[in-house]
Amino acid sequence: MAPAPTPPADRHRATAAALLPLVGGPDNVTSVAHCMTRLRIGLRDRSLVQDAAVRAVPGVLGVVEDRGAPPGGSGANYQVVLGPGTVARVTPEFEALVAAGRREPAGGTAAELAARGAALKAARKERNATPLKLLLRRVANIFVPLIPALIGCGVIAGLNGLLTNLGLLPALVPALTATASGFMSLLAVFVGINTAKEFGGTPVLGGAVAAVIVFPGVTKITAFGHPLAPGQGGVLGALAAALLAVQVERWCRRRVPEALDVLLTPTLTVLVPGLVTLYGLMFVAGEVSRAVGSFATWLLASGGAFAGLVLGGLFLPLVMLGLHQALIPLHTTLIEQQGHTVLLPILAMAGAGQVGAALAIRVRLPRNASLRATIRSALPAGFLGVGEPLIYGVSLPLGRPFVTACVGGAAGGAFVGLFHQLGVSFGSTAIGPSGWALFPLLDGASGMLASVTVYACGLGVGYLAGFVTTYFFGFTPAMLTALDAPATAEPEPARLP
Repeated sequence: MAPAPTPPADRHRATAAALLPLVGGPDNVTSVAHCMTRLRIGLRDRSLVQDAAVRAVPGVLGVVEDRGAPPGGSGANYQVVLGPGTVARVTPEFEALVAAGRREPAGGTAAELAARGAALKAARKERNATPLKLLLRRVANIFVPLIPALIGCGVIAGLNGLLTNLGLLPALVPALTATASGFMSLLAVFVGINTAKEFGGTPVLGGAVAAVIVFPGVTKITAFGHPLAPGQGGVLGALAAALLAVQVERWCRRRVPEALDVLLTPTLTVLVPGLVTLYGLMFVAGEVSRAVGSFATWLLASGGAFAGLVLGGLFLPLVMLGLHQALIPLHTTLIEQQGHTVLLPILAMAGAGQVGAALAIRVRLPRNASLRATIRSALPAGFLGVGEPLIYGVSLPLGRPFVTACVGGAAGGAFVGLFHQLGVSFGSTAIGPSGWALFPLLDGASGMLASVTVYACGLGVGYLAGFVTTYFFGFTPAMLTALDAPATAEPEPARLP
């Protein structure tokens, strides 16, 4: 009786497992990639490769040496020919084996031990994470790499607006407009690339599907009785389109014969989600995006101070829980749709409340040298909107000051929200910066001066409210007795009542 054929997944895993020790093992591999037919392996030491044994592995069609690399030395690029279809399936198995087989450093210095401890803590946190937080983290992984470009283009757009209003350098204005707007016009493509990468698809295919959203020719297509517009659906449509592309690609990888994989899989991955995007997702995502923009405008125009109070007061708890990542797609949608996000300047007031609380703690604990030193070192980052050092190093461990910091953020948010209700509406042209770093990114219909003035006064209100509430309500008498002692040791909040 003939033995049962080996399942394809097991065969590809076996090929990867056979190749790894023959190229010197995991620690000899510096990079892994593949093209249409070849597994490309970066090597530390070419002399560790057993060429004859590699050629003898079942499924290997040949090997190719990178002529640009030093022969027999470090930096060699070793290429194993596996054929179309097969290489796309063997490569992820090979990468997984390399990652799993790397040796842990034996480091014994304090820094190395601390790094390893942090890694273990992160791994434990990952295992205990809820599905919702894991999903939000993956969504953040899509948009966070885009933040540097959003910041750069936002600052350029602000500079361009300033030059336009002042009538300076008119010949430079069109060039600055193109520089600031080029990335934004293709934002959906970058979202598609990152989405496919994050969810295990081929990045360029995710970008190709998302590109139909910004293609000018979509005006000739009608969906749900309405002609489409370039960019309709924006980043939300790109996110949905790329997710669909990942699912189609996975389906194809499982069912398309290896000999046809290189032709059929990319074709179907672009064609099917592309048509679904044009005749469904663009319209639906466009309506959702329009609703997001309308709701944000309505919320601040009618809710005003109350909406600002809620948003500014709850943002620090959202950061603590990791749920603030859900706001990233909303910010990006508003920037793409309206040119700025009206939510970010209000949410930035939470950082102002945190700074005010930290200043009050420093005043109330004049003899706690350790805590005062921590605050002194973390305050510059706090003024620039980086609140994590103050949150996790100062206010959150103490308990009550974290609550009073939220009160300060609520007060600043209420102040900015009130001016939105009065007609001074403004936002940030990029996400990422906060605090004082947000000034160059402010934009509003009332002009730069009004936007900067209201935002600066909002920060002042947040600082003051956070300071006052923390000074008077941030400590119980027992806390002051325990904390305000001339010691260099870190406080132990767990012992406090």
